[in-house]
Amino acid sequence: MSEPVALVTGGTGGIGTAICRRLAKDGFKVVAGYSNAEKAKRWKDEQHAADYDIAIAYANVADFESCRQCYQEIVAKYGPVSVLVNNAGITRDATLKRMSPEQWNEVIQTNLNSVFNLSRVFLEDMLQQQYGRIINISSINGQKGQFGQTNYCAAKAGMHGFTKALALEVASKGITVNTISPGYIATDMIMAVAEEIREQIREQIPVKRFGKPEEIARAVAFLAAEEAGFITGSDLSVNGGQYMH
Repeated sequence: MSEPVALVTGGTGGIGTAICRRLAKDGFKVVAGYSNAEKAKRWKDEQHAADYDIAIAYANVADFESCRQCYQEIVAKYGPVSVLVNNAGITRDATLKRMSPEQWNEVIQTNLNSVFNLSRVFLEDMLQQQYGRIINISSINGQKGQFGQTNYCAAKAGMHGFTKALALEVASKGITVNTISPGYIATDMIMAVAEEIREQIREQIPVKRFGKPEEIARAVAFLAAEEAGFITGSDLSVNGGQYMH
């Protein structure tokens, strides 16, 4: 039997890398989605050097036709995707008073429209197989809000609304759709923040530390498993207790 195929968008980032590695360990043929070809090639070589055989595939996740082409490439090379992890995302922070339409649209297109684009093109094979796992990586800020991030918070909150509606549509077809909402994770982006600011953030987290990318990957692996078939439409908070609801 061939390996089940998993696509992780934003797969070459900090959290994406951990997700890709974990799913590879769990027996998936993993494809990491990328937008920067030069970075992706270096990343693939780094994974190979660490004994991870992870493929890469280009997609502009904000563009439906690009996502369709990505789908065709992956299916032709590896077969139908049974696990889709919508992890790609960007920030363009500004208070609403100062936010440009471009800043708003870039975030909505990349963080939210991408979830439609990719789910739409990969869902058909899942329906045909009567099996699938769609996992959307949202954010604690989509739950609680964050100053200067109306675009980001709207997109991340919208992700879970999408999750709940699609979960209802496909629940009887062997397909689950779930959200994971990470808190502050020790990626390069967080660690690049000035130490004084980092400490202020850390003090707001009840467990008094940042999360690890591997902890998000573990949550993804849990929801991606065949045994998780009774969990759908959920939003799993992985935030060290920083926001409870």
